[in-house]
Amino acid sequence: MSNGDAGPVGHEQVNTNIVTLTRFLTEEQTKHKEATGDFTLLCHALQFSFKSIAYYIRRASLINLGGLAGSVNETGDDQKKLDVIGNDLFIAAMKSSGRVKVLVSEEEEELIPCDQLNPNARYAVACDPIDGSSNLDAGVSVGTIFGVFKLAEGSKGTKQELLLPGTELVAAGFTMYGASTQLVLTMKDGPVNGFTMDTSLGEFILTHPDMKMPKKRSIYSCNEGNSKYWHEPVLEWVDSLKQAEKPYSARYIGSMVADAYRTLLYGGIFAYPADKKSPKGKLRILYECAPMAMVFENAGGQAIDSNMRRMVEVVPESIHDRSGIFLGSYDEVQKVIEIHKKHGISA
Repeated sequence: MSNGDAGPVGHEQVNTNIVTLTRFLTEEQTKHKEATGDFTLLCHALQFSFKSIAYYIRRASLINLGGLAGSVNETGDDQKKLDVIGNDLFIAAMKSSGRVKVLVSEEEEELIPCDQLNPNARYAVACDPIDGSSNLDAGVSVGTIFGVFKLAEGSKGTKQELLLPGTELVAAGFTMYGASTQLVLTMKDGPVNGFTMDTSLGEFILTHPDMKMPKKRSIYSCNEGNSKYWHEPVLEWVDSLKQAEKPYSARYIGSMVADAYRTLLYGGIFAYPADKKSPKGKLRILYECAPMAMVFENAGGQAIDSNMRRMVEVVPESIHDRSGIFLGSYDEVQKVIEIHKKHGISA
């Protein structure tokens, strides 16, 4: 007896035309005659770091990698043991690639030079190696957020040269380490593609090609525990969602990568606004806000800061500069913009 197109009952249908991340990158490279292969090699180093971090996260409880490392990172957060390991893995992968000139990490105060193997390397990578690590011991999904810039020829890789808006990113994305390891990747003005880690093959497999967000969805995600510090437009916006004819569903995990991935798949909006306690906001522009904004815009959504500026156009004042953010479905972010306009706040 057959079961539709799924083959005989009890038998797994075998897909023999698997698109791995390696194959995907190689095929993309062939579309660009001017390609040197440097970017492809950099992406291979990135995927190796994601696989390595995923491995240690899966084994964290078994080999005593939970809890604090006893140190604090540049941005004032207590470091977990896995923060330190994830950071070391990422730095080692970038240095060994020979294609990265300089790296910015949330865990390091200063820029990290990576061009020992190749002084002519042109790429700069900004990353948060393990975002949401405060949730690790509870088994909540965490992730890596990254953005890739191409520096001008002859660049020295100085801090000033890294203070770039998201419009200068050549690639961006994030990896979520949860029930499965998901990689979301996009390139400048290109589609958003999602890959799932197949642990038996040791490969990222293309499972979500050309991801597009729903234009609207009645889901909002924000930490309402901070509402006593929120400014009036934000309070009015959240209240309007609760008072809608069909009230919105609240979904907040507290791990940006997990909240953003759900929003990307299902639609809705994720918000972490600047407030009276954190006037500039809490999320870092260079390696959290800008890469996420690029992903969401390329998937048909919007991303803005608390001043209603397009997030990818915001220029950081320092490598660890912060911002508030609203990102999600196009129409949902537009509602935020319209309410702020009523209060005289517009880009």
